[in-house]
Amino acid sequence: MARLLLIEDDATIRTPLMRTLKERGHAVASVATAMAGVQAALTDRPDLVVLDLGLPDLDGREVLRMLRAVSSVPVIVATARDDETEIVRVLDAGADDYLVKPFTAAQLESRIRAVLRRGATPQADPTITVGDLVIDPAGRQVRLDGATVELTPREFDLLHHLATRAGQVVTKRELLTEVWQIPYGGADKTVDVHLSWLRRKLGESATAPRYLHTVRGVGVRLGAP
Repeated sequence: MARLLLIEDDATIRTPLMRTLKERGHAVASVATAMAGVQAALTDRPDLVVLDLGLPDLDGREVLRMLRAVSSVPVIVATARDDETEIVRVLDAGADDYLVKPFTAAQLESRIRAVLRRGATPQADPTITVGDLVIDPAGRQVRLDGATVELTPREFDLLHHLATRAGQVVTKRELLTEVWQIPYGGADKTVDVHLSWLRRKLGESATAPRYLHTVRGVGVRLGAP
């Protein structure tokens, strides 16, 4: 059972979703406005937030930015907006998944399970060391040359995925599928953007790489200097 927070202003959607998710064993709270959603997320500390973008007081993307500033709670955006550019922007802003209306409760339930499964880090997951870069999956912490590197949840997931394949070239298709859980095709710029942010935090650049090496036309490889 998961503790879910549903931020949705349309009662015709909110009410049946709450009923069905509760029937499936979840504890569900719901609010109809952006500010109430932010407050509930901080106060109640749910396991996952389902967020509509078209809210009456603030756009859902602003809610997402506010949440990401203070919390790493998983967020599934559920909205009628189906433009690919919008989807990429929302995922880049920190959403864990994106579901386009109309959708069934069964579809939402499967996305909830997938997101929570990705976020559950087995305690036995070993620390990964690549040169002087140390990735701790259990604590979701990264150290470089003995100093802590502050990463966003998405940046950590990207680095961790590359670290599990250290020395191998990982394609953008694989990164989009495994880290972002979205299909490949036109949205690969989101990988480039996050790699650029990650490089900056690791004290390197694409032209002067230490750990992240681009293989042109193929993908990226994480390796020791």
